Parts: sequence; structure tokens; C-alpha cells
Amino acid sequence: MFIILLRFSDNKARAGDFMEGHKAWLQRGFDDGVFLLAGSLQPGVGGGILASGGMLEEIEARVAEDPFVAENVVTAEILDMAASKADDRLTFLLN
Repeated sequence: MFIILLRFSDNKARAGDFMEGHKAWLQRGFDDGVFLLAGSLQPGVGGGILASGGMLEEIEARVAEDPFVAENVVTAEILDMAASKADDRLTFLLN
């Protein structure tokens, strides 16, 4: 499981220029069954994604395709988490 943190960079003002591409990239992640959850980091500091499946290298390649990352609107941090315990509602996330 991966936690992807997308924190705004100094180029944040250009987010609007790449928003449609970013939304399409997010949708592809959901359509491919890789992204499980996405949302904004508060207060307006970027976004976060919970992803599952694949190897770290595959997630890194996918994240690099995000227009926000490619255009330096955000900086990406990918955390590789080995989940070992979950609430009953989330046991499907355990490997």
C-alpha cells in the first residue's frame, strides 16, 4: 500500500493551468484500480492519495505522469506502507 503526498511547490499559482490533466490522471488511477482514496491536504497545502497494488517503481512512474508533478506544481512523496492491522471496514486493504 502506498500513501502519496502531493504538496504544493512555489509553482502553485499554475495549478489551474494543469487542473484538467491532473483530474484525468486521477481518474485513470481509479479506473485502473490503483487509487483507492484521494483528497485535499488541509489547509490547502496539496493533496493525498491512498494507492494499492504494484511495485514502488510502478507507483513512481504513475506519479511522474501527473501533470502537477511534471510541471512542478507539486512535489511528490511516496510512502510504502506494509499494513498489518485494520478496522473491520478496511480489512480488504490488508495483504
